[in-house]
Amino acid sequence: MRPRFSLLWSPVRFKALLGSSPLPGSRTGAPGLALSAGRSRSAGRSRLVVGSGPAVLELVSGQVEVREEFISEEEERELLGELEPVLKRKRYQFDHWDNAIHGYRETERSHWSERNSETLQRVRDVAFPPGTPQLGLVHVLDVDKGGYIKPHVDSVKFCGSTIAGLSLLSPSVMRLVSEQNQSDWVDLMLLRRSLYILRGAARYLFTHQVLKEGDSYFGGVEVPRGRRISVICRSLPSGLKGAVWREVRTRAGGGVTL
Repeated sequence: MRPRFSLLWSPVRFKALLGSSPLPGSRTGAPGLALSAGRSRSAGRSRLVVGSGPAVLELVSGQVEVREEFISEEEERELLGELEPVLKRKRYQFDHWDNAIHGYRETERSHWSERNSETLQRVRDVAFPPGTPQLGLVHVLDVDKGGYIKPHVDSVKFCGSTIAGLSLLSPSVMRLVSEQNQSDWVDLMLLRRSLYILRGAARYLFTHQVLKEGDSYFGGVEVPRGRRISVICRSLPSGLKGAVWREVRTRAGGGVTL
């Protein structure tokens, strides 16, 4: 059982944030410690990130971010309108070349409508500092209601130190677990139309996963799973070097081997 801490969260506040009817499966208590407003750009965003304790939250400070309602309902419809004709021609797959995803289909796109290009540029402007080399291809991952993403660390061969993803259609919970100490964990509440950003240490020192139906809880409250599409922008692969490598080693206490 994970250690329990006093929280900024309560099931009632969580239900209000989801904007839904009362959720089934509410659990008493709420494991985890919420990221304090002092470590996040706003108290609203901090409520969407909780962890096993202050030390692990300090480790990912500035490396993990969730922005609620980053896109509007209309912008979500525009993205889905462009993606659905492509995705419906593909079948959901239940094995993956590196065994990381179950119940998914995917595509990559470099050309978008003018409106969707503007939306994705907003993502890039928020997630990547000016001058950051970025992959032109945007990764689109469609995970079925019963699908999930298993714990993994992305290969530096395929993307760089930052990934930024829009969550479409349904909420989900992303869990980060330390590679060095599996009792250290961070949960991200990925609400529908939110944007999540993972950088540096959060990418390389932690596995990340999207919890499957039945395990999908945040702050002690069940988060009902549905079909989820993520639209992901990535920095260009460059290996662990320079400032990124120094930052990762500093946060790991200098003892990480990757």
